[in-house]
Amino acid sequence: MLAYHQKSFLIVDDFSDFRSSVRSMLRELGVKDVDTADTGEVALRMCAQKRYDFVLQDYHLGDGKKNGQQVLEDLMVEKLISHESVFLMVTAETSQAMVLGALEHEPDAYLTKPFNRAGLAQRLERLEQRKTLLKPILQALDRGKPVEVLNACIELCKQDSRYSPLCLRYRADALRDMNQNEALERLYNSILADRPLPWAYVGLGRLMFKRGQIAQAKTVYEKALKAFPMMPALYDGLAEVLVAEGDTKAAQNVLEEAVRLSPLAVRRQSLLGKLALTNEDFEGAAKAYRQAVSQGAQSRFKDPESNLGLAHALISKGSEKGLDTRTRLEINQTLSAVAKENINDPGLQVRARLMKATSLLLNDAETAEKLTEQALTHLDGMEQFMSAEAALLVAKQLKMLGQTDAGNSMLKNCAEIYGDDPVVMQGIAQQTDDPTILNAGNAAADLNRQGVRSYKAGALPEARELFRGALLLQPKNISIALNMAQSLLHGTDASLDSALLEECRTCLKMVGMMPESDARYPRYQKLRSKAFGE
Repeated sequence: MLAYHQKSFLIVDDFSDFRSSVRSMLRELGVKDVDTADTGEVALRMCAQKRYDFVLQDYHLGDGKKNGQQVLEDLMVEKLISHESVFLMVTAETSQAMVLGALEHEPDAYLTKPFNRAGLAQRLERLEQRKTLLKPILQALDRGKPVEVLNACIELCKQDSRYSPLCLRYRADALRDMNQNEALERLYNSILADRPLPWAYVGLGRLMFKRGQIAQAKTVYEKALKAFPMMPALYDGLAEVLVAEGDTKAAQNVLEEAVRLSPLAVRRQSLLGKLALTNEDFEGAAKAYRQAVSQGAQSRFKDPESNLGLAHALISKGSEKGLDTRTRLEINQTLSAVAKENINDPGLQVRARLMKATSLLLNDAETAEKLTEQALTHLDGMEQFMSAEAALLVAKQLKMLGQTDAGNSMLKNCAEIYGDDPVVMQGIAQQTDDPTILNAGNAAADLNRQGVRSYKAGALPEARELFRGALLLQPKNISIALNMAQSLLHGTDASLDSALLEECRTCLKMVGMMPESDARYPRYQKLRSKAFGE
C-alpha cells in the first residue's frame, strides 16, 4: 500500500474550491505534505525549489496562462521533475486535440473530473506500484546514464520475464542514446514482429532516416500509418521523408492531416507554415503560422520565426495595389512583438524592420525607407551569423527596397559562410549571376574536400594544411572551420600542443557565431567541450 504520509503532493488548479477538495481527499488518505498552486508559472517555481512525488496538474488554467501540457513540457525540459515522480493531468475535457497534443511529453496518466477519494486512491496506488517496480531504471534516467538504464532493464527482466514488455521502450531509448544503431534496429524489428507498437514504428523510421535510408524510412511510416492513423508523430516522420525526397507539396498535405488530428502542437504548426510558404500556398502558410504564434504565446516553443513567417506569408499574398489596413495592422503587431521581445538580437531586429519595410513599400514609402536605414544600421558590425534561409530572404528584401549593393554584400557573405551547401548556392544563383559571388568558394571547397580525404586516410598533418588553405580563402565557412577544429583535436589528449589548441579554439570561436538552429551546432558543441575542457 502506498505510504501516503511519506509522500509530497502538488496540486495545480486555478479554482480554489477544487484545490481545497483534492487537498481534503489527500489528507483523509494520510498525506501530510500537500502544496497548491493556482497557475503554471507558480507551479514551475515551486518545482524548482522542491521535489514532489506527485503532481496533480489541471489542464486548463485560464486564458493567457500556461496550460497543463506546457507546464509538463517545461518540467521535463528543465528537469524540474524526477522520472520517479508521478505527473497526473487532471481535466474535465478528454478531447482528441488535448490528448494527442500530450504525446510530445506524455504524462503518467489522465484523471478525469469529477472523481472521488476512492477513485483517486486507486489510480495513485497503481501508478506508485509501477514506479516502484521501475525505480532502478528511472534513477538511471535521472542521472542521464543510458548504459545504467540498459543494465537496469536486464536485471529487472532477470527477476521476472513478465516485466520484459515494461522495459522495451527504455531499452530502445538507451540504445539510441548510446548510438548502438544496429542493436537498436534489431530490437525495433523484434518488437514489431511480435506486436506492432506505434512508438516502435516511430523509432525505426527515425533510425532509418538518420542513417540515410530514406526509402526504407518511408516504407516504415506508410505501413505504420495504416495501422495507427491517429498517431501524429508518424505523420511528422513521413513529412520529413517527403521533404528529403523533394516532394514538399506531399509533405505539406501530410502535415495538414497531422494538424487536423492534433492542432495544439506549436512546432508542427510552424513547420506546416514553412512548408506552405515554400509551396507558395500563402493562405495556408498564414493560417498555420497564425496558429503557431497564438498557441506559442505561453509555450517554451515560442519562436520569433513563426512571427516572421506569418508576416512573410501575409505580404506574399497581398495584391499588386498593396496591403489592406487590416493586414498591415496584423503585420505590424506581429513584427513589433519580435522587435520588442528580442532587443539584444541584431539579426532579428534587422529582419523585423526589413519585413515591415517590405510590407509598406507600396503604401508608405517614406516609413519603409526609414525602417530600411534602421535595419542597415543594425546590420553594420553584426557578428552573429544569420541562417542561410534568413540571409537569402534579407538579401532579396534589400534589393526590393533599393539597396542593391547591401543585398549583394549579404549574398557574398552567405556564400562564404554556407558556400559548401549546393542548395544554398542554388538559392544565391536565383538572385545573382555575379561570378565573383558564385565562384568565390570553389577553390576553398576543393581544398576542403581534399582535406577530408586526407583526414579519413589518417594523414593529419596534410589534412590540417589543406583545411588551413581553405580557411584562408573562406575564413567564415562553418564546415571548413569545424573540419579544421576536428583535425586538430583528433587523437589528442591533455598534452595537445598549446599552439594547435589555440588554433582550434580560434576556429571554434568563429563557428560559435552560427545559429543554434544549424544542424551542425551539436557537432560544434562537442568539439568546443573538448577544446575548452567544459
